[in-house]
Amino acid sequence: MTSILIVDDDVNILNLVEVHLQDAGYHVYKANDGVEALRILKGILCDLAIIDVMMPYMDGYSLTKEIRKQYDIPVILLTAKNQITDKERGYDSGTDDYLVKPFEPQELLFRIKALLRRYDKHVENSVVRLGDISINKSNYEVQIGNRTIFLPLKEFELMYFLMSHPKQVFSREHLIEQVWGLDFAGDDRTVDVHIKRLRERFSDLTDTIQIKTVRGIGYLLEDKSI
Repeated sequence: MTSILIVDDDVNILNLVEVHLQDAGYHVYKANDGVEALRILKGILCDLAIIDVMMPYMDGYSLTKEIRKQYDIPVILLTAKNQITDKERGYDSGTDDYLVKPFEPQELLFRIKALLRRYDKHVENSVVRLGDISINKSNYEVQIGNRTIFLPLKEFELMYFLMSHPKQVFSREHLIEQVWGLDFAGDDRTVDVHIKRLRERFSDLTDTIQIKTVRGIGYLLEDKSI
């Protein structure tokens, strides 16, 4: 499920955008300021960010610059200003699109879809590498040294997520949300079963990574190639 981060200190805007995005099938994370937004991004792989310009602690321009330094996701800036200088500042900060308030929710959805299509060509070709392991999201191949293997879809998505966030601890609930989606009707044991299978598959093939159990919390992937 595509995840979108909304950042705005106006609760009404947050809730309005959330309703329309959820109705369109997106999963939504909300933050009231830039500091909270960066904290969310550290633990959650979002596909796009919608950011208000005027916020306390860190304005939208500064937040966009920080996102550009660390993440490769599209950004839409929301602003009440329609001056060319404000738009120039927004694009200079690294935003992909710019929407002036008040706006039609349908127009926001059009722009989101366009940006996701544009970024999809890049994201789907991304390859995550740790030591002698590379995992390619464009063709769902996992290469270990000179050997290529193919994993069942959910095992692949779980491994891709963990390898994209080495040394970060994730709860079972969070992994279900990221890999299976909020509508998943199973339980936490699903994660345990898939982790067990991944451990069994990789234990005889490489010692570059290890999926560790963090008691009382969940799992983390340790990169031993460093």
